[in-house]
Amino acid sequence: MSAQAHDPTFAVAFGGGGARGLAHIHIVEALDELGIRPVAVAGSSIGAIIGAAVASGMSGVAIREHTLETLGHPTEVAARMWRSRPERMSEMVTNGGRFGQFDVGRILKAFLPETLPERFEDLLIPLAVTATDFYEYQETVFESGELLPAIAASAAVPGIFSPVICGDQLLIDGGISNPVPFDLLTEKADIVIAIDVVGTPCRGKNGTPGSIDLLLGASQIMMQSITALKLRQSRPQIMLRPPVSKFRVMDFLKVRQVLEETRELRDELKFAVEKAVARFAGGEEAEPLSRS
Repeated sequence: MSAQAHDPTFAVAFGGGGARGLAHIHIVEALDELGIRPVAVAGSSIGAIIGAAVASGMSGVAIREHTLETLGHPTEVAARMWRSRPERMSEMVTNGGRFGQFDVGRILKAFLPETLPERFEDLLIPLAVTATDFYEYQETVFESGELLPAIAASAAVPGIFSPVICGDQLLIDGGISNPVPFDLLTEKADIVIAIDVVGTPCRGKNGTPGSIDLLLGASQIMMQSITALKLRQSRPQIMLRPPVSKFRVMDFLKVRQVLEETRELRDELKFAVEKAVARFAGGEEAEPLSRS
């Protein structure tokens, strides 16, 4: 087979995993260092948040700085959480007076960069965001319209955040139906990079996990099963799984520790890109690379 006559294009799928997805920052920084600008991006949950930042044109350095500024200091986190509180008591209760869960849209508005566009159409790179339709038990993909509601729906982890209502849909965490949405990018680039930060349940020091940890751990097992099934059907050219299982979904205050313990991800991506580009240049079939 003859060599390819053009440089390969890249697309990136940022997976869901709560605070474990802070490791995605290394991916963005590595792509910047390689001079690679994705032609398309997809994201689930935390991956939708990072994906939106990338699609808006933010550099990896800018994303890191904003993340450390907002999550790296407990007092700053507390101040932003206070600003995201409901203004009226009626907004805090649901279904006849029961206290609801956190409003993920309000929290995102308090923490996301102010430079993020309001609509998908204003992004510099095409973005696909996944959510899960609770009653139709299927994936919903957003690629146009208002950006914040789509990201909020994608990040609405059950048991922690309230579902997001969109028209007649009740939407929850996109990772429930598509944890690593590389399949949304298959026809959009020569080389698709997928980052899986779901992790696996981690044995703690205090014996049997509590109810919330059991719920979230069961979700991890389910999401890993979904990804394994998808990989039997098709595979991205590059699939990376950083060591993030020790971190819990809401460990955002451990941002520095997450970044420190996943710092090798940057070099792993560069190695994988080098191999994938060499195969592409030689006109070889795109044999997937998977490193975990």
